[in-house]
Amino acid sequence: MKPALVTGASGFLGWHVARVLIERGFPVRALVRPGSRVTQLDVETVTGDLRDRASLPSAVQGCGLVFHVAADYRLWARDPRELYRSNVDGTRNLLEAARAARVERVVYTSTVGCIGIPPGGIGDEATPVSLADMAGDYKRSKFLAEQVALEFAAGGFPVVIVNPTAPVGDHDVKPTPTGKIVADFLAGAMPAFIDTGLNIVDARDTAEGHWLACRHGHPGERYILGSENLTLAEILRRLARITGRPAPTLRLPYAVAWCAGVSSTAWARITGIPPRVPLEAVRMARKKMWVTHEKARRELGFRPAPADTALARAVEWFQRGASVPMA
Repeated sequence: MKPALVTGASGFLGWHVARVLIERGFPVRALVRPGSRVTQLDVETVTGDLRDRASLPSAVQGCGLVFHVAADYRLWARDPRELYRSNVDGTRNLLEAARAARVERVVYTSTVGCIGIPPGGIGDEATPVSLADMAGDYKRSKFLAEQVALEFAAGGFPVVIVNPTAPVGDHDVKPTPTGKIVADFLAGAMPAFIDTGLNIVDARDTAEGHWLACRHGHPGERYILGSENLTLAEILRRLARITGRPAPTLRLPYAVAWCAGVSSTAWARITGIPPRVPLEAVRMARKKMWVTHEKARRELGFRPAPADTALARAVEWFQRGASVPMA
């Protein structure tokens, strides 16, 4: 069996994708940047960088499948050009190397941020969307990267695109912005919330969705990998039920959150230290990112667990890793 290359296997979602492939008997090759490593999984590691085109041919050589999960996932960067170099140029570099190596299929991990959301409604893969709808450099870079993947698919290279929503669960080491909600709740560092909404999905189900997209997805098609649409207040109430801790009841007006984002981001530009409240995150929160995974259910057989499963798994992970006491 040919190896499957996974980019981002040292991170949260990529780690779960690598685990799913190993469980199915695939030898997994992980592309890692210098100094990074993949823990707790039996993988072959190759050192390279998506921004360094010359480092990629040896990484994809001999691989039958490529899962491009890696991304520069930051809602603030002192030099925003770094996001475009990694997410847009890096995607093109990898797909060019994969095509030259005659890889059989690529699954490209986009984001729910690239899905159109109708005003006050629920988005799907067919909802109209454009670059102008993208708030901030992270979303813009991912939208442009998705266009690169679609371009390769239109040219006959078998690229399938998945759009995960907000994965939650174990092994969220950094953590991701969604995982940080859970970690902050456990640490008592979330005294208030704003009126926003997310679609929560278990990271393990999201990884399974990558495999289903590889097996059953149609090249050039996008598949939302999500589960439940919840307001932030609902997420916090569910965390309260899981942990026995009280949920915050103070809802901040958007204007207050916006002012906090402006001041926090301005200070970050001076110090170079990432802001606690990135203005881009505040802008993104103004829209409820509610979507349906019906297409993935229908075409891929994607059957995600309820959001509570993901939240409980994340609580257990953060409590075990951060020694946060149970109430």
